[in-house]
Amino acid sequence: MTLFMTFTVLGLVLGAVYAIAASGLVLTYNTSGIFNFAHGAQAMIGAFLYYQLQAVWGVPTIVSVALMLLVVGPLMGFLLHRFVMGGLRDTAEVTKIVVTVAILLGFVALSQWAWDPQEARMSKMFFGADSYVTVRGVTIRYHEIICLLAAAGIAVGLRLLFTRSRMGVLMRATVDDPDLLRLNGHDPERVAGLAWALGSTLAVLAGILITPVAGGALEANALTLLVIDAFAAALFGRLRSIPRTFVGAMVLGLTSTYLVAYAPSEWTWVTNLRDALPMIVLFVVLLVLPQDRLRGAAVRTRERYEVPTVRRAAVWAVVMVVATVAFRQLIDDSSVGTLILGLSFAIIALSLTVLTGYAGELNLAPVSFGAIATIVAFHSGISGTGLAARMNLVGLVAGVLAAAVTGALVALPALRLRGLYLALATLAFGGFVSSMVLRETQTRSWFGHDFAIFPNGNLIVSPLAVGPLDFADQNTFLYSAAAVFAVLGVGVVALRNSGYGRRLAAMKDSPAAAAMLGQRLVRLKLSVFMVSTAIAGLGGIFMSMALTSVTSEHFVYVLSLSLVMLTVVGGIGYVSGALFGGLLAGGGFTLVVGTFNELSIEHPVHAETFGILSHSFLVMTALVGIGVAQNPSGNFFEIFHGQRTLARAPEVRYTALAVTVLLYLLAYAEVIGTWTFGILVVVLWQALPALGRALRPDRLLSQDELAARAATPLELLGVDTPYPDRLGERLDRELGLPARHRQVTPVQSVVIAADHSSRPEEGVRHVTV
Repeated sequence: MTLFMTFTVLGLVLGAVYAIAASGLVLTYNTSGIFNFAHGAQAMIGAFLYYQLQAVWGVPTIVSVALMLLVVGPLMGFLLHRFVMGGLRDTAEVTKIVVTVAILLGFVALSQWAWDPQEARMSKMFFGADSYVTVRGVTIRYHEIICLLAAAGIAVGLRLLFTRSRMGVLMRATVDDPDLLRLNGHDPERVAGLAWALGSTLAVLAGILITPVAGGALEANALTLLVIDAFAAALFGRLRSIPRTFVGAMVLGLTSTYLVAYAPSEWTWVTNLRDALPMIVLFVVLLVLPQDRLRGAAVRTRERYEVPTVRRAAVWAVVMVVATVAFRQLIDDSSVGTLILGLSFAIIALSLTVLTGYAGELNLAPVSFGAIATIVAFHSGISGTGLAARMNLVGLVAGVLAAAVTGALVALPALRLRGLYLALATLAFGGFVSSMVLRETQTRSWFGHDFAIFPNGNLIVSPLAVGPLDFADQNTFLYSAAAVFAVLGVGVVALRNSGYGRRLAAMKDSPAAAAMLGQRLVRLKLSVFMVSTAIAGLGGIFMSMALTSVTSEHFVYVLSLSLVMLTVVGGIGYVSGALFGGLLAGGGFTLVVGTFNELSIEHPVHAETFGILSHSFLVMTALVGIGVAQNPSGNFFEIFHGQRTLARAPEVRYTALAVTVLLYLLAYAEVIGTWTFGILVVVLWQALPALGRALRPDRLLSQDELAARAATPLELLGVDTPYPDRLGERLDRELGLPARHRQVTPVQSVVIAADHSSRPEEGVRHVTV
């Protein structure tokens, strides 16, 4: 009985912290319609700042807690809403998700910059671990009592806020009908800002409380993911009901502790199951939740994607392969692997273009499907030993098919889910793979065969050998990866231009209308999920071959979130957006950070400066993701729009192409470095539309723009040009003065305007002409 009571108390305490974190999620979602994936990162920042105040600077505990809950938490939430979340109205669900994911990644990078991850930091309980009471043989520490009381108080307080207070009604109205709320004299943004401030405060409180309860040192990724486990509790209440959220949190906490206490000793995988339990519960809850009806009208958002023709896509595919071959001549052998890794991630990102860009469905765990494909390919397709070991085509195909079948199995029960719920379902699958599948390192009996899914926590993935192609040669691997991406890219564009692609677009715009016209949405969803996950599986196998040796850390679902964010930044509706996201996620971070590290070693005097630049790059990348709120169509939408204007002046493009070739020759001759070449080329083509308008205004500017450019500013009239006719009327019009009925000379008009500007409070009645 003592054992039962002990683990019951532990479960209730853990559930109480989950309830506090989940309550903040419910609050912000109900008042803004945005599911805050950065909630765990806010809790993590709060925990680190509290540690800094209390343990490092010696601020008294009660003062530290007061500063965190009354200043830091509210301020963080208010600033997030004021500068980021308020601009997410009329954007697609994927854009809202990506912005919060960008904040999550930015906070993690910022914390690792401010607090060295290599240094252990232990957060102590309130009043210390030795302060406790004993009830029927069960030890309950004061810190745990505070957790229980805080959770109960917050649950009651939020319930009363939403049901009994005027402010609660206003908070709900900010999502239901902000225009009507504004007509009644209230500011929806101000109400939403208040809700975000309160939600952020709850996240900070959860971060402060949960680390001593869970045990272990403060670590940015672990603490962020620990609070993400509260997603299941929030969904238990359908993101609306505080009481049901509280119940869900308690069920989650109790189940977790009872599993450890009473699971049979022969269940050696129980620890992994306990870690994966929140994601399993999240997936199950999503399946049993009643869903909203299919929307009958197209939802108008600010995302705009233009589909190229297959011919144009094929031309650009050839250009991409040629550019890869040419760029290989400029880099050393050590950088080839990084470029292959980037292309492998680009293939994974291409699966998002099909699923999200074309069909409007969400997948937040594409790398996890790559992990499934890698495991199957490793067990079925490796032949030979040592350095002579190679992967055969059978293993590659088996891995791709396994990813497609897994995608179908995940999608089949979740086919009725849409939008945020579907995104959370795929996130739950990614969490299950990371916490359960990839930790199966021991040999077990599976279907009558004894083997380990992830032996020793490390897979040695040999290169592919198909006929004359041997990926052991880096150049062969690089050119093949570029060719595979190019072929898949053309195939994706061809799919979008086909009847099947038009059905996907119809399902994205209006599922109800597509179903009314006879489309079988279940079959359509299932097929596009299988196509998408098959592409992700192929990219995952290429990624594993590029790395040679992979561990579970290479497939964490935080990496999937980063890839999704960067692909949306590039433009998730474009093949080029997938290329941008993959290159940056797979190779860009490694290359830039590695370069700064090498420079700090070569120049130890400036090591600190290079360290700041390295961390700044990671934080700035997250800020780019936040910028999606202002440009939800992605960077390539703006690039393509600017380049299309140059069609009326092809000589500008030809000149830029000649300059690019010249820069390449200089880089090939080692007159300039590869970094210099890359930066100059990017700057040149980014600035080309502006340069074209400056150099060839007669062809690239409209008549109105030419007239505006030719007009002389008022302050230069009579200086650069003679006084024009009817200057007086123009001055009156520009200054907002009443129209005149008497003809005046230009000189008199200037005098009148000057006299009026010296005594504006008297109007124009004092002027006599």
